[in-house]
Amino acid sequence: MRVLGIELGSTRIKAVLTDENAKVLAQGGYDWENILVDGLWSYDLDEVWVGFQQSYKKLVENYGQPIEKLDAIGISAMMHGYIATDDKDKLLAPYRTWRNTNAQKASEELSELFKFHVPMRWSVSQYYQSVLEGLGHVKDVKHLNTLSGYVHYCLTGKRVLGINDASGMFPIDDNKQYDKTMLNKFNTRLKDFGLNVNFVDLLPDVLVAGENAGYLTEQGAKLLDPSGTLQPGCPLCPPEGDMGTGMICTNCVEPKTANMSLGTSANLTVVLEKNMKNYYPEIDVIQTPSGAAAALVHTNTCTSVIDNWVNLFCEVIELSGAKADKGKLFPLLFNKALESDENVGNLSGYNFLAGEPLAKTYKGAPMVFSLQDGKMNLSNFMQMQIYSAIASISLGMDILQSENVKVDLVYGHGGYFKTPGIGQKAVSALVNAPVTVMDNAGEGGAWGIAILALYMLDNNETLSVYLNKLFSDVKRTTVNADEKDRVKFNNFINNYKAGLEAERKLSKI
Repeated sequence: MRVLGIELGSTRIKAVLTDENAKVLAQGGYDWENILVDGLWSYDLDEVWVGFQQSYKKLVENYGQPIEKLDAIGISAMMHGYIATDDKDKLLAPYRTWRNTNAQKASEELSELFKFHVPMRWSVSQYYQSVLEGLGHVKDVKHLNTLSGYVHYCLTGKRVLGINDASGMFPIDDNKQYDKTMLNKFNTRLKDFGLNVNFVDLLPDVLVAGENAGYLTEQGAKLLDPSGTLQPGCPLCPPEGDMGTGMICTNCVEPKTANMSLGTSANLTVVLEKNMKNYYPEIDVIQTPSGAAAALVHTNTCTSVIDNWVNLFCEVIELSGAKADKGKLFPLLFNKALESDENVGNLSGYNFLAGEPLAKTYKGAPMVFSLQDGKMNLSNFMQMQIYSAIASISLGMDILQSENVKVDLVYGHGGYFKTPGIGQKAVSALVNAPVTVMDNAGEGGAWGIAILALYMLDNNETLSVYLNKLFSDVKRTTVNADEKDRVKFNNFINNYKAGLEAERKLSKI
């Protein structure tokens, strides 16, 4: 059996080929970057197909033989966003990614209207913001989609979306569909602007894990493999967001389990036992791929600032005439943080390359500061960077604790955890729970969506049971922060919170 999973991540398009046991047979990738278009973060959708074809071509080369038939395909991408097309599938505005913070007014008005937090990056917020700004393309919008749903449509001709990604377009109700009460309220609001629109007609249909989401068309096969070797006809699972695939590849779909995805952005997703009593602008409520409610704490930036500092250190090393090796430097610097003092030198920092709604900043402005008695050395500086990469998550964690949301175990994945133990210890101190990283966590979302494609082919049991069997023999490491680690993190976070007002002022410049 050969199953293909492809994920369009924020910096890389990755393709993974697996067998029936989810063992990786081959991989391929393509690097890309977001761009600013008229002040908004975007990607060139034409580059999607360049990246698809290049990553698939490299996968086939690494596999070592031509691939004529696949048993299933899964497509995943960065969750959230805004792709608006007309009745002829023409793109009406540049694709807006999850990273944009332009829809504050729309988010606030919708959250008040629905009595449910609607983040700025959700599709409905971006659409409504366009309405509020009187943008000309709105009247021509016939279809809205996320990136995964758009690509899936191009491959299959089906306008469908996995429930996890769909829950980043519009709120989902207990029936695992778009919330009808909220839809009615929004339709009424749109009439105030002269728009006689049934908003649900613009959205893709909602599917849950295990359902068939269409078949690869002849045109879709050529989009993926222009050589014509790949034949059409194989089934596709519902396209999903990267948060959903993160849950899958860390086996985080049961209540009281949490997934911490730490890379370019940071996300903490906790599967809920029951609905929260109140709604909060800091907490998103989304769904797992099987439809269970989950609380999401999201930040726009995580490790990118650490990468920038390591690049600076490399420049210093090379200035001295030595050759810098980033692969070796990262673990050296991360392990140096273990020597930091109890107060982390009274240093703090904010890694906000983009606005962070959690911290109530709406424009990027990275900052490092020290108290008067601060002790600036390499170990304290690196510990501060490691903590600051995840510190915004703690602002949401405070709210979850006030709602008595239980977390028994956190599963971690992403580049933040690459140096063994260091990232786990920091996250454990933040969430006050053990943090587990499985040996296969580095496979990422492309592997996660391939698993969902496999599940579609064999869905005779619940997704949770299926994953527990699949992951039963996977090696893993679990780290639980000790009292010293918790004291150190708490001392840092107290300084972090105290300096937030200065960061907010800086972000307004």
